[in-house]
Amino acid sequence: MGAITAEEGTLPRLQTRRLVIFLAFAFGIAWAAGLVIYLTGGLVNSPVLIQSPHITLAVVLLATVYMWAPALSHILTRLLTREGAHDLYLRPKLKRGWLFWLAGWFLPGILTLLGMLVYFVFFPAQFDPNFTTLQQILNRAASTTGRTLPITSQTYFLVQIVQAMVLSPILNLLAVFGEEFGWRAYLQPKLMPLGAPKALVIIGLIWGVWHWPVIAMGYEYGFNYWGAPFVGPVLFLVFTVSIAILFGWMVLRAGSVWPSVIAHGAINGIAAIGLYAMTGKPNLLLGPAPIGLLGGLPLILLAVFLLLNRKALAVS
Repeated sequence: MGAITAEEGTLPRLQTRRLVIFLAFAFGIAWAAGLVIYLTGGLVNSPVLIQSPHITLAVVLLATVYMWAPALSHILTRLLTREGAHDLYLRPKLKRGWLFWLAGWFLPGILTLLGMLVYFVFFPAQFDPNFTTLQQILNRAASTTGRTLPITSQTYFLVQIVQAMVLSPILNLLAVFGEEFGWRAYLQPKLMPLGAPKALVIIGLIWGVWHWPVIAMGYEYGFNYWGAPFVGPVLFLVFTVSIAILFGWMVLRAGSVWPSVIAHGAINGIAAIGLYAMTGKPNLLLGPAPIGLLGGLPLILLAVFLLLNRKALAVS
């Protein structure tokens, strides 16, 4: 089947009513959960529900309500508008899209590590070759369990990278599916009449704004950064637009939501790895995580390349 693009005028019209209903549900459910989190102490002082492991009300609401709001909105919109259960993007289509499953599994980790390197090129004094922060964590674990790992902190750091890149897509699958089933499996196809480049940018902006309540409560950037509390939420849009382009490209080419689910789990599992390799306080607006401008530079450049590549964003 040949490539079909919105510019050729072959895609259906924009379904405005369904879009409005979906977004109302997605924002309404998530932001209501965010309000409860804020009124009960925010992310920092949320009531503890389980002492060990440390699970707070905020963690539960984020994992079960906030992050799953897009998926629930997808289902509710289909039910309310009698759309039915076709085109759910749940068929794996491995024969067609295996390469994009592979890209989803490893590309986020590669981009994150490249971004970490970029950050330390600009701030070499912050790189800690002894991985002191990680060693302190290992020492605390040893004092608690009475067992010392027979490897150095440097080796353990490499083990964490491999583990994050190999296992994170599986371990985080359930946690991230709620967002991907909403944004990529429902919103993205609905916006495709605008053309893939415009659709993916709009999704990224919507996705970023959807995060704003928790970012205002310290998620991602904390509180004590330059331009707080306004710069963080705006800067996060750069990250979400970039990653929406990357994830959207995978879904378009594979014809399935699963590569983006895998990629989302992958980047969530490795995004903070650079913090173990540094000394001092990080400037999260810059890096080393991909939510910063330097840490996210490889991701941003790839997103720009995909956005400008007409063939890459064609619908197969």
